[in-house]
Amino acid sequence: FIIRVMSNLLYYYGMCDMVKDCLLQRYFGKRVRGGSAVPESDIMQACRSFLDQRQSMNIWRFIQTINQRHDLTESLKQLQCRTLIFVGENSQFHTEAVHMTAKLDKRYSALVEVQACGSVVTEEQPHAMLIPMEYFLMGYGLFRPSHVSSSPRSPLNPFCISPELLSPESMGVKLKPIKTRANLRV
Repeated sequence: FIIRVMSNLLYYYGMCDMVKDCLLQRYFGKRVRGGSAVPESDIMQACRSFLDQRQSMNIWRFIQTINQRHDLTESLKQLQCRTLIFVGENSQFHTEAVHMTAKLDKRYSALVEVQACGSVVTEEQPHAMLIPMEYFLMGYGLFRPSHVSSSPRSPLNPFCISPELLSPESMGVKLKPIKTRANLRV
């Protein structure tokens, strides 16, 4: 419903403050958006400036494509590549992320819910992505930490990862060694 309202506002009135607020609220959490007691973050100011510089018809076309997307649910059942999905707990897309993860093969996918975060996890809390990504890459054999210090019950713990995830060849991925000058301590 909000997408249709934004689409109509953009089409008839161009890029107004209400459309900007709706777009920014859609992607960013409360902490980044700021409020009466908390000032707006730098990224919010940059996004507002960016939206001011764009032609409203291009943003309208973008919103139209969002509105006309087809359902991918059936295709998700056939997806066999490893998938790591990050979603903020305050994201408007949280339910969709949980739904998508439920449709994916559990052996090849994981959902990471980031607390106190909106939709753009990479901007709001990039540090929250580090440990899950390390475990995900460990499943490929691409990352070897000096020590493992996590809960053995964590679904992202390398010892709880399905054996199928540990072999890149099992998914048809051929990895070539990368030559570096750094010495690795094992």
